[in-house]
Amino acid sequence: MRKIIYDDQANEYCGLFGIINHKQASWLTYLGLYSLQHRGQEACGIVVNNKGVLNIHKNMGLVSDVFDEHVLSSLKGTAACGHVRYSTTGSSVLKNAQPLLIDYAKGSICIAHNGNLVNSLELRQGLEKSGSIFQTTTDSEIVIHLMARSRSLNLVTSLVHALKKIKGAYSLILMDSESLVGVRDPFGFRPLVLGKLGNAWCLASETCAFDLIGARLVREVEPGEIVIIKKDSIRSVKPKELQLCTKYSHCTFEHVYFSRPDSMVFGQTVHTVRRKLGAQLAREYPVKADFVVPVPDSGFSAALGYSEESKIPLEMGIIRNHYVGRTFIQPAQDTRDLGVKVKFNILKDVLRGKRIVVVDDSIVRGTTSQIRVRNLRRAGVKEVHLRISCPAHKFPCFYGIDFHRSSELIANKYESLDAVRKYLDVDSLGYLSLEGMLGCFKDNGKNNCTACWTGNYPILPEKMQGKFSLEARCCGQGGI
Repeated sequence: MRKIIYDDQANEYCGLFGIINHKQASWLTYLGLYSLQHRGQEACGIVVNNKGVLNIHKNMGLVSDVFDEHVLSSLKGTAACGHVRYSTTGSSVLKNAQPLLIDYAKGSICIAHNGNLVNSLELRQGLEKSGSIFQTTTDSEIVIHLMARSRSLNLVTSLVHALKKIKGAYSLILMDSESLVGVRDPFGFRPLVLGKLGNAWCLASETCAFDLIGARLVREVEPGEIVIIKKDSIRSVKPKELQLCTKYSHCTFEHVYFSRPDSMVFGQTVHTVRRKLGAQLAREYPVKADFVVPVPDSGFSAALGYSEESKIPLEMGIIRNHYVGRTFIQPAQDTRDLGVKVKFNILKDVLRGKRIVVVDDSIVRGTTSQIRVRNLRRAGVKEVHLRISCPAHKFPCFYGIDFHRSSELIANKYESLDAVRKYLDVDSLGYLSLEGMLGCFKDNGKNNCTACWTGNYPILPEKMQGKFSLEARCCGQGGI
């Protein structure tokens, strides 16, 4: 028996939640992480501040498995920092689970990180040569080591010292004995929002976490901003060293796939954007069909938009089992086919003999899509027309999405769209154009990162020496 990974989608780095000045800090953080579970299903953890003493509980698994009433009751304190993880940098082991809690000369501090540093290898090697000893293989620990090198005892000064040296995508929540701190990188790759619950302040990756606990969205943490929250105060710092960008680079994939439809990300409701993507897709790739069928769950909003624009009825022809995690143990030979069947089931009586438009958010490697189409054919579907609500992925991501090599991407394995169509065994295939996708965003996506589709990287990645395969051109600022 062995561990088999079936998820062929791109997977995002992590989800963050923090709260300060609330007697039920650990319980509210648990709820916040529960609502952010879609951002990471591999490991999770919570650190609490109990009268200046930081305590932690973390483990591999889902939030509901790692935390129970007994564990939460032991995590006493009025401030907390939580994290859900899906690994793209650092192996899948408990030591890499976050938040990272570290004791050093300046006291105790924890850090939770969403994103990916593009110069982590260079920084790590330099720190190790000068005597630093790392306990994990994650990018996040580098930030603490750099903070420790600062001569200042002031948290913000030490943090700025570290941020000046790192390059890449990062939304951070840090907590020491007195403060809860939120940080976004100057390009604003990953989301981070600020909320209020009574006298308590909250930080989270997505607004859906605030909705669950009844907190009010105050605003986004701005790119290049540091928000420092104490029991009785909140202040914002925008170091000049982090104000070098002429434009932002919000991850477009947050709206296409990662974020929950009920969240507001980068100032736009995710469901509304996806609905627009689907409508534009219908305009670009119309087809005669009986039903529009979404791939659950991330394809539903786009499918709704496609259905409304095309006037083709929406039908729930594919049903998802929501109780299947990313992995499970199965000794059978055809494990990939079985994995897709466990996760998705076809409504045969509804789709048999029909012409359908299957709407999905993306195709990365293509294996799951191929198996899904095969199952639709076996169910007796007459025609399968596949529509994708973003362009074809052709370039690796260096900012926290787990497709690192161009050779992994189906759009690079085949010379033409028709060749991809034949591989997937669909009657027609349509990807949303780049212009059509960006037109669904504010300001026509002028502040959106499109590197995984265009190869135009806002930050020049370092030579990864095998960590990633750099098979794309780079352009832009060249660093922070």
